[in-house]
Amino acid sequence: MSIWLAEILRAWRASLRRPGFLLLAGGVLALGIGASVAVFVLIANTLWRPLPAPRADRLVVIGALHDNGHVGGISPHEYQSLGSPAGLASMGLVHFGTVVNIAGAGAPAQVPLIEMDRGLLPTLALRPVLGRNFSAQEDRSDGPKAVLLGHGLWQRAYGGDPGVVGRTLKVEGVTHTIVGVLPAAFSILLGPGDVVLPTALPAVSRDYYHNGHEAIARLAEGVDIATASAQADAAERTMFRDMGMGGNWKKPRFGAEGYASAFQQDTRPMLLLFLTSAVLVSLIALVNLANLMLLRALARQHDVAVRHALGASQWRILLPALAEGLLIGAVAALAGMALAAAGLALLRGSIPSLWLWGGRVQTGAMAWQLAFGMGLLGAVLAAVFGLLRSRGAAGAEALREGGRSGAGVRGGRLSRSLVVAQVSLAAMLLCAAGVFMHAIGEASRQPLGYTEAGVLTFELAPVKGHYPDTASMLAMTRQLVERLRMIPGVTDAAVTTNLPTSDDLFGSFNNGMHTPEGNEFEAQMKGIDADYFTVFGMALREGRGFTREDRQGGAPVVIVSQDLADRWYGGHALGKELDVEVNDAPHLPARIVGVVASTWQRGPLHPLLPVVYLPLVQLPAPTMAIFRDLEPLRFALRGHGNPDDWRAGVRAAVAEVAPEQPIAKLRSMRSIVERTTADARLNLLLIGVFAALAVLLAAAGLYAVMAVAVAAREREFGVRMALGAAPSRLLRLVLRGGLWQIALGLALGVAMAWLMARAVSQVLMTLIGRSGALDPLVMVGVAVVLVAAGLLACLLPALRAANVAPMRALKGE
Repeated sequence: MSIWLAEILRAWRASLRRPGFLLLAGGVLALGIGASVAVFVLIANTLWRPLPAPRADRLVVIGALHDNGHVGGISPHEYQSLGSPAGLASMGLVHFGTVVNIAGAGAPAQVPLIEMDRGLLPTLALRPVLGRNFSAQEDRSDGPKAVLLGHGLWQRAYGGDPGVVGRTLKVEGVTHTIVGVLPAAFSILLGPGDVVLPTALPAVSRDYYHNGHEAIARLAEGVDIATASAQADAAERTMFRDMGMGGNWKKPRFGAEGYASAFQQDTRPMLLLFLTSAVLVSLIALVNLANLMLLRALARQHDVAVRHALGASQWRILLPALAEGLLIGAVAALAGMALAAAGLALLRGSIPSLWLWGGRVQTGAMAWQLAFGMGLLGAVLAAVFGLLRSRGAAGAEALREGGRSGAGVRGGRLSRSLVVAQVSLAAMLLCAAGVFMHAIGEASRQPLGYTEAGVLTFELAPVKGHYPDTASMLAMTRQLVERLRMIPGVTDAAVTTNLPTSDDLFGSFNNGMHTPEGNEFEAQMKGIDADYFTVFGMALREGRGFTREDRQGGAPVVIVSQDLADRWYGGHALGKELDVEVNDAPHLPARIVGVVASTWQRGPLHPLLPVVYLPLVQLPAPTMAIFRDLEPLRFALRGHGNPDDWRAGVRAAVAEVAPEQPIAKLRSMRSIVERTTADARLNLLLIGVFAALAVLLAAAGLYAVMAVAVAAREREFGVRMALGAAPSRLLRLVLRGGLWQIALGLALGVAMAWLMARAVSQVLMTLIGRSGALDPLVMVGVAVVLVAAGLLACLLPALRAANVAPMRALKGE
């Protein structure tokens, strides 16, 4: 044991005395480890972190099945029709996407609301930290008014006061009794909800619209998701048959999906894409390291041959290489963790909140295990590989040549093959990255269809106790818009149900539409006033905008987006009719009086959806009620100067027109657009980082091979120069050898990327709704980048070869 320890220490001292190779090999491996650990941490924090609920693997979402296999929403009527299937231990209903006004917890405020029935908390196996769940009487439409506080509001507004239970809180002007405080885990599972009210459904609900409802159930013991899906589908088909719609529901349309899977469906594709990129970068790093260790072993051929001739055991021969590999692996693991931590810290502000349950990134013990596992195992295997591949030459020939042969023919051929392999992997990754960056960059440059500069926005949900009906609410909005125009610097103001672009989850309201020809489709429906298009600088392509003459009781009119006109009216929508499906009311026939530019509601990386604009004053009362239940009204101001200077004027105007009316999200339109395009910027950044790492690693590998090859051929170059070879000829000789390896690797990499082009295009279509192609521009760009990096990597060894001193080289070793 002491001999082995002495060998290990001797190898470490030798590496530390001349740390160049240690730093090069450790740095190469650290880049791969850093990329892998960073992506692993994001995946662990998003896809692998367990839900904060007991036996969370038994939780499922039940609802309508989409074409992509995921489960969507459910209507209250459908929820009640499910009854109590035998395969479910319990079930609860939750309603998302609502904001409410509260008073009595400090200053009046607009806060996010979640509605749930009393079955949800037992289903989640969560208990209030204070108080109790809703009672059966409180969960009725005519029951006592009760409210549960979210953990965040309890901390902010009440300072975590344990005596808050039993106090009152005004919600939309109506007094409610605080019956409990929910745990922090509730917000992680269901999203922000400062106030939670009972759904309070009637005994038989006639609400057939999903509108943000979701059914969450806990599977009974021994029941799997497939069984629960079949039972849910059977129950819903029975309901539709009883409603006289049995012929339309022969195919399964309802089912169950694991709650974690539904929770993660928006984040999984991009994270898996980043994981694939990180794996390719790590593979390039490991190939690079194997090449370096092979060259290291070839450089020590003579030492190995001497040990073998003196009768050293296999362990004594392997031990120095293994010891050096352990040291390289440890250094690489520490450096890789540092790189991963630094990268995650730099990206912290850009990482979407949906990627981080709980709002923060945690590395954890598994990240350290991954780093050291990759570092130690990768370095040791690379060292053993290099030593074993070099043993064929470690006999009498190595002793006879005294180490002057350098890499030799076999070793040099293998080393060059490894360089070609890593250049191929780098080219393949660069081609895929080029396709992604080209598609995402093109989407990011897509005109949004409106002007966001110089616009200030805020949200206002009219207090229902003060403005109980549509008429009183519209009267208040008209007064407020007129008052907003009086703010110094403001030239125009408008009110709408939805902004052109929103960073909110429920930033749009989709509704059924019908053309006179019988075509049915869904479109975003927005209620706007006459100045909406002026405030947002939206181009009117045909017809006219809304006027003061388009009032309640007048002839119904609508304005449609250009994409809707092109798709459903062949580009000739002006003057045509469009039937708007408004809940249970008959279709509302409206005349199309204008066509405006298309806009991207969720940003350029999301599909373009058609939009139908209606005058706010002509919205039917049932539709306005849905808007009020789902979302607040949005106000927008345009003028001269900095929009932030109007903030105080906005608050004063609201206080004057609507006392005790809170507002929320007072911010510029530019900040909203920046948030909607943040995912595009993050994707471009991360893909660019992976591509840069691939180029760096490929260049490092080529440099190492060329440097060792030049060092091994120093005597040859000295002889050539002594015989009259010009330095420029030696320079071209070395550069030509390096460029041949780059060319071969580039050709193989582009060929592999070409074969994968269809898969890359499909991933792009899934992620951003746009396809991509490996066009000549991308291939030329990849070739230029790799050739430039290869030339730089070969230049220093080539210059060294061209400046070899003949006399020093001819003296021997």
